[in-house]
Amino acid sequence: MPDHTLVEFPGRLVLVGFGCIGRGVLPLLLRHVGVPRERIRILTDKPTHRAVAEAHGVSMRVEALTRENHRAILAEELRAGDFLLNLSIGVASVELIAWCRDAGVLYLDACIEPWEGGYYDTSVSASARSNYGLREQALAEGRPGGPTAVLTHGVNPGLVSHFVKQALLDVAAATGGLPDGEPADRAGWATLSRRLGVKVIHVAERDTQTAQRRKSRGEFLNTWSVEGFVGEGCQPAELGWGTHERHFPPDGHRHGYGCDSAIYLDRPGAGTRVRSWTPLEGPYHGFLVTHGESISIAEHLTVREGGRVAYRPTVHYAYHPCDDAILSLHELAGRGWRLQEGRRELGEADIGGGMDELGVLLAGHGRGAYWYGSRLTIEEARALCPHNNATSLQTAAGVLAGVVWAMRHPRRGVVDPDEMDFREVLAVARPYLGEMAGAFTDWTPLDDRGRLFPETVDADDPWQFLNVRV
Repeated sequence: MPDHTLVEFPGRLVLVGFGCIGRGVLPLLLRHVGVPRERIRILTDKPTHRAVAEAHGVSMRVEALTRENHRAILAEELRAGDFLLNLSIGVASVELIAWCRDAGVLYLDACIEPWEGGYYDTSVSASARSNYGLREQALAEGRPGGPTAVLTHGVNPGLVSHFVKQALLDVAAATGGLPDGEPADRAGWATLSRRLGVKVIHVAERDTQTAQRRKSRGEFLNTWSVEGFVGEGCQPAELGWGTHERHFPPDGHRHGYGCDSAIYLDRPGAGTRVRSWTPLEGPYHGFLVTHGESISIAEHLTVREGGRVAYRPTVHYAYHPCDDAILSLHELAGRGWRLQEGRRELGEADIGGGMDELGVLLAGHGRGAYWYGSRLTIEEARALCPHNNATSLQTAAGVLAGVVWAMRHPRRGVVDPDEMDFREVLAVARPYLGEMAGAFTDWTPLDDRGRLFPETVDADDPWQFLNVRV
């Protein structure tokens, strides 16, 4: 794909972390952001991929950011007007956001992380170390008119928030149009979702990429960061909790503070399965892994009347990773959630075929359910950008789009993906997302229930979480 500069940036750009997403997004940044290579710097705790940075003419500093040293190191690398792109694991996003706010530095991350080991720190409540709790902390660091800090903007969380808006417009077009015009603000999108009758939004993903060399015993395989996936998968499952729900989970908990848009379960997300659907896969069982979009989409589509919540959809992830990752998760659970000694991240050369089908399933409206999203094959990913498989490129496209948006809008303070103009963001990401597709379905989580074994269900409303949960 030919180079095409989308935004000129006069400052310096520092990438924290150089894992699969950092390596995947670097060529995109060099292709589309007007920053000379000498003003780009990689800060990482591992020199493993120094050759990749050197091949692109970008310098690397190998030093871990810690609770004790991060302020000093960032002060050496960044000045007001620069950009910190945080793609690390085990570095506290909230503390980086606070530092950037005070230093006048722009910021973006792909997820909100605690310090190393923070997900497992039982001296802190499960709520405080959840994605809900971390997001509340990050939002509290905002300052109106301050330097832009974009929270959680990869593909999911990130682009899926923009997919939701396009999907709402598609459902509206198929069910009577937009008599009040296209929504212009947060309240308008929430009102549209309510008018359409959307009860449930799944981030429905099926990764069919296959490894050239299959998983071995005692090895965890994944198409993106093993440590990142296991970290979020071992956290309690989290979901935005909708107003249509009649059966609060027996293992569920409310947080009791903040926006109150989400709940969490006393089970790890990698041990919590849900029923969902994508056009190519059809019905499947996915994992309800905690993700920031489950919270932010649910909050941004909330309608309040007289101080009470009158409408909110249930929102959660429904992730079916690649088959080798499924085997890895089964083994991980059997080991008492202790990560295997062997770990292998599948790069573009390690994959024999397949695609990542990733989108949003909006359900409960007049047409049943509607999926909208990206279908990107490994062959397309290889052709579009080096150092990427299908999964990493979808995420890297979201990171690129978020960076471009932040550079174009440098004084917006702390923002969720849901607060950004979806068309502007998708215009940047779309060339790297393969086929963008939408499909209606009459599938529900009650289909074929009881055919082999009777189950307790709520037959009056198929979109109750009671029916969705396996």
